[in-house]
Amino acid sequence: MSDPFERSFEPAPPPPMASGGIAARARGAHRAPYLEGLNPEQREAVETLDGAVLVLAGAGTGKTRVLTTRIAHILSLGRARASEILAVTFTNKAAREMKHRIGAMVGEAVEGMPWLGTFHSIGAKILRRHAELVGLKQDFTILDVDDQIRLLKQLIAAADIDEKRWPGRLLATQIDGWKNRGLTPDQVPAGEGAVFGNGRGRDLYAAYQARLKTLNAADFGDLLLETIRLFREHAAVLAQYQSRFKYILVDEYQDTNVAQYLWLRLLAQRPSTGAGSPRTTAPLTSPQRGEVGSRSEPGEGGPSSPSSPSQALSPPHPASGLRPNADLSPQGRGEERAPQKNICCVGDDDQSIYGWRGAEVDNILRFDHDFPGAKVIRLERNYRSTAHILGAASHLIAHNEGRLGKTLRSEGEAGEKVVVSSAWDSEEEARAIGEEIEQLQRRAHRLDEIAILVRASFQMREIEDRFVTLGLPYRVIGGPRFYERAEIRDAMAYLRLVNQPADDLAFERIVNVPKRGLGDAALQSLHDLARTRGVPLLEAAHAMSTSEAVKPKPRAALRDLVAAFDRWRAQRDTLPHTELAEIVLDESGYTEMWQKDRSADAAGRLENLKELVRSMEDFENLQGFLEHVALVMDTDRGEALDAVSIMTLHAAKGLEFDTVFLPGWEEGLLPHQRSLDENGRAGLEEERRLAHVGLTRARKNARISFVSNRRIHGSWTSSLPSRFLDELPEQHVEVLEAKGGFAGYGSAYGSRFDTTAAFGSSYTTPGWRRAQKNRGGFEEDSHEYSQEHEPEGRMRDVSPSHLSPPGRGRPSADPVRARSGEGGRAATIDQSPSPGARPARRPLPDRERYGRGPQTIEGELVARSTGAPSTFTTGDRVFHQKFGYGRVRVVDGNKLTIQFDKAGEKKVVDSFLNKA
Repeated sequence: MSDPFERSFEPAPPPPMASGGIAARARGAHRAPYLEGLNPEQREAVETLDGAVLVLAGAGTGKTRVLTTRIAHILSLGRARASEILAVTFTNKAAREMKHRIGAMVGEAVEGMPWLGTFHSIGAKILRRHAELVGLKQDFTILDVDDQIRLLKQLIAAADIDEKRWPGRLLATQIDGWKNRGLTPDQVPAGEGAVFGNGRGRDLYAAYQARLKTLNAADFGDLLLETIRLFREHAAVLAQYQSRFKYILVDEYQDTNVAQYLWLRLLAQRPSTGAGSPRTTAPLTSPQRGEVGSRSEPGEGGPSSPSSPSQALSPPHPASGLRPNADLSPQGRGEERAPQKNICCVGDDDQSIYGWRGAEVDNILRFDHDFPGAKVIRLERNYRSTAHILGAASHLIAHNEGRLGKTLRSEGEAGEKVVVSSAWDSEEEARAIGEEIEQLQRRAHRLDEIAILVRASFQMREIEDRFVTLGLPYRVIGGPRFYERAEIRDAMAYLRLVNQPADDLAFERIVNVPKRGLGDAALQSLHDLARTRGVPLLEAAHAMSTSEAVKPKPRAALRDLVAAFDRWRAQRDTLPHTELAEIVLDESGYTEMWQKDRSADAAGRLENLKELVRSMEDFENLQGFLEHVALVMDTDRGEALDAVSIMTLHAAKGLEFDTVFLPGWEEGLLPHQRSLDENGRAGLEEERRLAHVGLTRARKNARISFVSNRRIHGSWTSSLPSRFLDELPEQHVEVLEAKGGFAGYGSAYGSRFDTTAAFGSSYTTPGWRRAQKNRGGFEEDSHEYSQEHEPEGRMRDVSPSHLSPPGRGRPSADPVRARSGEGGRAATIDQSPSPGARPARRPLPDRERYGRGPQTIEGELVARSTGAPSTFTTGDRVFHQKFGYGRVRVVDGNKLTIQFDKAGEKKVVDSFLNKA
């Protein structure tokens, strides 16, 4: 039976409304109720219906209302039928909300909008209608991630590649990245294709695609990639859809990836008169970053002819290689085309925070180049946050260079200033947050209007523990609670079994994690033996490990596992429980399993395991810790409960709360060091956008905090305040500090950790000095340090002209001397915290930057010179959080040569080692 959609694919357009006619005059006299309440910018965005429109909608400016009202306006004016509007968003939830809002404005007309949905749902609908043209059948299966990985594992095994070294999940991530960039197997750059499987990544990708065709299946990436191929290879199909969609609307445009960008560009061109032409264009390529010209500055786009020199020289899209206004259709051969059709993209370049999953902020930054003559409308009236919060967020994000530019302003009251506070460590930070929430609760502040937004999930553990102690209800949004995460449950199962050998539930969880070659038959035999003898599974495993009835491979695996648990139980009474936990995770192979995992979340799982071990330090023994976790897991988790929300900054996008806490604003955490290392300035700007998103989640109160020290794997690590703190405007910020405080951001008398002490190995490398000079705060020859110490931990401030601190980068005026007006050396000040001191607030100092060097606590220098002798000696047994256990071979100052058991010989600094 033929598809009725195909029979009437190009319905007759409604007759044009006569200008000045009866219908036009009657419609003009009627004022649409849905336009009431729109501000001038919102109304302009709704009523500008012709051509390309980019709506730059800042946080809390009503972008969803603008998008839905625009669709209602198009339908109300009769500019298009409901089936002639393509409205694309990112989530099914957003699509449902959009449809509900439109229905409230225009009634049943919204039911005729079959093309309102997500990129992938609409792509699947198009692909099913034309499946045969891309080698599929209409009933093709859409594979989920598990099926995809299982198929890839089969291909890896068939290619005789070691799956342990080159896991299927890693290849799945790599292929997904290629598909997000619109790359078919033959378009993958040779260098990228050689990364996986000893140079066989591209061949495996091609084999995977061929296997999908054989199975009549597609993965999520194919829903767009195959549709792009369909459009490019079949001109008539593309022209049909170009003719059908009179209006295209896109939500969250800043989060689109390259494949979504190409898909939209194809549909956004006007159909050509030669739609049925069989001619094809050159293959679409997606070069690596750096292979194309730099991005033009925003605002340079404009109408131009094909012969325009400026158009000819305009740079291609950084990831797709496409030039502005280039014809992507099969018949176009890449030549310039007539102006694009009516497309409206709504987004905020300042909220593009998903670069790690393929989003390209350049898509929105280049809109006026891709659509010459496009109108850009800025929505800057924020209806969510107070003026102080918006002022701080706008000043912070203004430091980004890659943005189109807008300034949010509040229509409400000024409200409270953004509060910045510091703590000695993360435990004190969690305690302060808990106490302030209790105070808010006593003032009738609803807990479900309070959120804690962290940069990394491992930060949640101490906050959760503190809330359990205080009895504060909470929920984790966008993921499980800390102790409910898979890697934490696995680690806890190992520890439970060490503590209690009869714990069969724990044994069942870890018996084959990591993989030990125990198949279903061996496990079933193990269960049968345990039931027959009435013994725990671990005891049954001991019996099976000596039985000849079991095949050699599973017998050896069980023998090794049983021996390991016997060894760990023997060590339980002689080793600290934290050290025992490290040994268990290391010797079981569980830590190594995640170290070899190349997936995006593997690093976060390793951080969570480290945080688990660190959390055990607060308990006397393993039994006490396990009881504590049992109590944490037993707390009420009712979703309807009035509870504090805890989530990552990425999960918070689109949400809003009256009060928001933002802990962990430290260098290496926010901005995250991995983002800086992998992406440079682009990574820094995305981290700044992430901080901006966090601030703009708050309606009334925003609380930022950082710590001076974090405990990582049993070792104290000094932390520097985030550079983003110095980018906040003082007129919108208050600093909360203890009188006579010691770790203050902008302390009234400076911090006793802010005095730079002389040490042997200063940061004077050419790269560091050049970076400081570029920042404007370092002279080429001013890299000497000096200090003077007073007895009993008191320190004298030193002339700032000699201070060029590593990390913070530029000297500043001595705050004490600036206030006192003295010319020479400042007076000695005892900065010890006074007992019972009450917090006091004061405005942020005028961008004071304090030097940071070795830390002196009550007269004891705790941050040694990098050249100081090591306390380790040759032959010492040591532990490294990444390389595991090893033995010291050579000692050179504080640099040690270690022969690690599994990682081989490495040179490391002694501060990264613990004695085993």
